[in-house]
Amino acid sequence: MRIFAKMQEELKSEAKAEAEDGAVIEEAGGPQDEDDVGSVNGAEPAEADDAVSNLEQAEDDGLTAEKYDELNDRYLRALAEVQNIRRISERDKLEAGKFGASKLARDLLPVHDSLKRALDSVDDVQKEHSRALIEGIELTLKELLNAIGRHGVRIVNPGKGDEFDPKLHQAMFEAPSKDIESGKIMEIMTEGFTMHDRLLRPAQVGVSSGSPAVDVQVEQDSPAN
Repeated sequence: MRIFAKMQEELKSEAKAEAEDGAVIEEAGGPQDEDDVGSVNGAEPAEADDAVSNLEQAEDDGLTAEKYDELNDRYLRALAEVQNIRRISERDKLEAGKFGASKLARDLLPVHDSLKRALDSVDDVQKEHSRALIEGIELTLKELLNAIGRHGVRIVNPGKGDEFDPKLHQAMFEAPSKDIESGKIMEIMTEGFTMHDRLLRPAQVGVSSGSPAVDVQVEQDSPAN
């Protein structure tokens, strides 16, 4: 009968570990996926408890070989469910730590855009007369980038002539260009941002469609009189 005690101890140990993982996830901001929330807080641990109860009852009543195989199969399935929940919990903890600030970072991107446009609109005369103000805007922008950078946010800033990448860039228009090959970036409208390996916002760009078409006049011989 030692096998039943061992099974019970294993299941109790797994259940205790899951309870601790769930508490950590809740403090970190919770799982990222609603389906995972249902799995962690759902009925799977109850199935493991039922399996232990059935084994204890079978131990009191006496076991046949067939009954033992049935209960052992149910125990192994319940244990597999608990282990699966534990893997999901560990994944959710990593996701919460890595991308917990993604919503805040995304909300700060328009602030970056406004500061960047303010600096781009300044001419030489304004720089001379409002040097302190402009330096303050530059420092604010720098601090903003440093702050979000500490959470894994990086700028996607393609250059003219770079290959268009649909995973990182969003084409806002397509136009002919004499200098830039077809399918390559000809204008950068706004910068994009990534957070670790996720795209927060694509860079908005204009894409070249190649050289403009040249009208070719075809001369035809006049008919003989």
